Amino acid sequence: MNTKRTFGAILLAAVGVALAVAAFLFVSPKLTSEARRTGLPEDKSWQAVAPGRVEAWSGEIKLVPATVAPVGEILVNPNERAVEGEPLIRLRDDELRSRLAIAETQVALRLRARGDQSASGRAADRRRAEDAVFDAETAVTDARNAFDRAVADRRSNPKVEADLHALRSSWTQAQDRVRQRRADLKKLEADKDIPLPSQLEGQLSIARNELSAIEASIEKLTIRAPITGSVLQVNARAGELASPQSAQPLVLIGDVSALRVRAEIDERDLGDVKIGQTVTVRASAFAGREFAGKVSFVSPLVGPARNAPRGPRTLNDIDVAEVVIDLAERGTLAVGMKVDVYFYGAAGGEKLRGSRG
Repeated sequence: MNTKRTFGAILLAAVGVALAVAAFLFVSPKLTSEARRTGLPEDKSWQAVAPGRVEAWSGEIKLVPATVAPVGEILVNPNERAVEGEPLIRLRDDELRSRLAIAETQVALRLRARGDQSASGRAADRRRAEDAVFDAETAVTDARNAFDRAVADRRSNPKVEADLHALRSSWTQAQDRVRQRRADLKKLEADKDIPLPSQLEGQLSIARNELSAIEASIEKLTIRAPITGSVLQVNARAGELASPQSAQPLVLIGDVSALRVRAEIDERDLGDVKIGQTVTVRASAFAGREFAGKVSFVSPLVGPARNAPRGPRTLNDIDVAEVVIDLAERGTLAVGMKVDVYFYGAAGGEKLRGSRG
């Protein structure tokens, strides 16, 4: 009888130990698997952990064409630096160039014909205002072309780099003058006492508008850098048909002078994350190293994870909130790299400052 009781007690104790071990493995798989993956010691001072990806400080800017056209010239390569406004890809514009030459001839003929007709008073004021708008628009085209030539010369003459800022500034100033001249003309045209334009003046105005429309269409076929940054990816080949609906952008560009991480944190851990909070970023590619950062943005929205497995959602799926972390240093992390972000409280922040690698 005593033997049976002893055996029963031993059996119950063994079952209890097995349940305790199973509970530990179930509750803390995230910690043990992470330590196993990165080779780092199990650090229990963090409050929450979230997967994320490294991205450029500006984010990844995807550039697509405004219209369907064949690719003409590819002017940049991946990893090259591009300045704001620099042409990256030119689409074919042969037909538009032919129409441009005809439109320029029409403007010259209409301008000569109008010159044979005098104007006075308010009519002369409107004529001068219309000429000022056209001259300002021509100055914008000239400034843009000068900038483009300097960008092309930079590849063979790096000293031209210093001139790009001044040329870009001249281009911007010319655009500002166009807006001012158009505002002056609109104000003048609102005057009820101003006479209607003559037939020759109307014909010149139509020719100028057609010329401006063709120049704008040509400019749309040039893909320009919206910021100063690095070319991350080029997905184009000369002769290919580019389209706004293409699966991939023609060019991917970003400012990598600083890096950040876009992470997705479990909604259950959202209360442990605050703006300005210290974090540690770890990447499996750099086992044993830690990268310091701080939370700069916490999304007010909670939703499905972008990196979740494909397929229909279930009731057990976890929603997440997007969190952005500014990295203290650029370091050796690459854009697009998968990382894990560890969020610390006050004590964890002190630990981090003494353990950056």
